[in-house]
Amino acid sequence: MEILQLKYFQKVAKLEHITKAAEELKIAQPSLSNTIARLENDLGVPLFDRQGRQIKLNRFGKIFLERVNKSLLELEEGQRAVQDLAGLSKGSITFSSSISKILPELIGEFLAKYPDVQFRQVIEPISSMKKSLESGEIDLCMASLPFEDSEIDWKTLLTEEIFLIVPKNHKFAGRKTVQLCELHSETFINLNAGFGYRKITDKFCRDAGFIQNVSFEVGEPYAIVRLVEQGVGVAFIPALDWLNPTEEITHRIQIVEPTCQLTIGLAWSKNRYLSLAALEFKKFIIDYFQKISSDIKSI
Repeated sequence: MEILQLKYFQKVAKLEHITKAAEELKIAQPSLSNTIARLENDLGVPLFDRQGRQIKLNRFGKIFLERVNKSLLELEEGQRAVQDLAGLSKGSITFSSSISKILPELIGEFLAKYPDVQFRQVIEPISSMKKSLESGEIDLCMASLPFEDSEIDWKTLLTEEIFLIVPKNHKFAGRKTVQLCELHSETFINLNAGFGYRKITDKFCRDAGFIQNVSFEVGEPYAIVRLVEQGVGVAFIPALDWLNPTEEITHRIQIVEPTCQLTIGLAWSKNRYLSLAALEFKKFIIDYFQKISSDIKSI
């Protein structure tokens, strides 16, 4: 049994399609089919149920895939540990975040200090982050909801106030404060369901006695401000967005009841190997938020 066989099997099991797997692996389809057949012959059981050109992972394949995933992950982490011996500059980082506002500056400053580090960053919902941490697909993630899991470490970075923004011609424009219950009939612009920020603001509204009426869902936080300015609706906006804004944000209103705050934190798996680069980035993030926390408090 060879490592290449296992990697080929992993890809076919993920796609459950020989042709697509061969295309992604950039090998000939007959060669891939023969490799899977040899693997099944070595194991003595079929790993897929076949009906014509359709294949589906069977119960043997599912059990075997769990072990293959763990084994290949251990090998990858072993490779990274060895590469770390060459020094920080040879390390790699996979980072996920549901908070996009400060990422360009944060990542830019880090890469300016360590330009040779290989960096991959994705934005995804919290539910996906937790799975990615557990599987080892990402090293670190920054989120607005803590992970309640004994296998994941959580470091609180910042607690910021959440404000309300409204269109220029809105009846509340010009007001300094508002009680959230006053907005029970308003239409909101917010992130898609599944993002931690959305779950938190939904709770704010429930605590104020109503269900948030989201008329427009977006996957990119930057789009919210633009839609408010177009008069599509009102929106929640965290204090962090008022640090070096990329576009003019007007008519910010403080929510005085209930207290609306957002806690940002950093998470990582206790069971996964973190490269020297990832450890350095973790420290860099913590130090970065310590520097900007005073600026947030002054807003």
